[in-house]
Amino acid sequence: SAVSKNPEVPFSSEAYRISATSRGKELRLTLAPLGPGEPQDLVFRFGMSGSFRLCPVAQLPRHAHLRFLTRESPPRALCFVDARRFGSWRLGDAWQPGRGPCVLSEYQAFRENVLKNLEDKAFDKPICEALLNQKFFNGIGNYLRAEILYRLKIPPFEKARTVLEALKDQEQARRKKNPSLTLSKKLKLMRENPDLLELCHTVPMEVISAEKKLFDPDNSDNYAAFKNWLQCYLVPGMSSLRDRNGRTIWFQGEPGPMAPKGQASRKKCAQMKADPKAPIPKVTIHASKRRPRAAAKPPEPAAAEEEEKVADGPRKGRAPRGRKKATTTPSLSKPEVLVKARRSRRTTVRTGRGEAGSL
Repeated sequence: SAVSKNPEVPFSSEAYRISATSRGKELRLTLAPLGPGEPQDLVFRFGMSGSFRLCPVAQLPRHAHLRFLTRESPPRALCFVDARRFGSWRLGDAWQPGRGPCVLSEYQAFRENVLKNLEDKAFDKPICEALLNQKFFNGIGNYLRAEILYRLKIPPFEKARTVLEALKDQEQARRKKNPSLTLSKKLKLMRENPDLLELCHTVPMEVISAEKKLFDPDNSDNYAAFKNWLQCYLVPGMSSLRDRNGRTIWFQGEPGPMAPKGQASRKKCAQMKADPKAPIPKVTIHASKRRPRAAAKPPEPAAAEEEEKVADGPRKGRAPRGRKKATTTPSLSKPEVLVKARRSRRTTVRTGRGEAGSL
């Protein structure tokens, strides 16, 4: 597309086949001509919103920054769609340097790469920040780190080295106790008592496995199943803090000893997954005592006059304290009255006068 800052793709062919290979957070496409010509490789990073969609050419989605056309009639296009333009592609088949083994396709190499490098300064940081370091956790992102730590009840701001050295000790003890474990028995133990590195493999596998059906291939905008799968990330009632990289981590319980100072834990609104058609709860008389009274809809003139008398009338034995009188806005289609009154906590609320406002 004209607005993309990524490189032009010097490839042209009457007919070609596309194959793909993934590694961590990167995807490599290979365009192989069915006739003469050399293949072309492209390595993609998806950013926060990048994805591929196959759609009719006449219905191209917005932000389709790269398109591969089919020979059908009418033709379709395989599009790299990226609304925020954080995603990118580059020419060639090389993976980005500095990324470790993939947590999905290279699990054993990934595990060894972490445990043999625990002296690295990356593990001086909280575990929630270390999990986003692609040198060691290639493929783990923001929602995955929250889900992994939540399942193991690990505070997100516990020191990474403290958490991972415990795994190293456990692994050595397990080998001494059972030196001749078969692969099937190792897999069984991993399923029954998974550690953090094992969950770095199995939790992403849940997302992409066909059995879970978290994504509908016929409707890429339908994330209902995925949202229901989440146990922690963006889930109502969970706490959240920003880490030192500015990324929000969701968790339950205590944040841990390395939590940022001076930052209060925030809780997600409990109505995030609520039914938007659900009725709004009524405000009780007690609630109206604690907040200024506001009408849910513009009151009728007669009701407003009576409300004004209640608000501005002097109390017995006390002189009025210069309270603001109700003001009336200029009439347009019909008069509207805005009432603003200050009440002390000892003011009694009389039933039958006006309506309690909604919060």
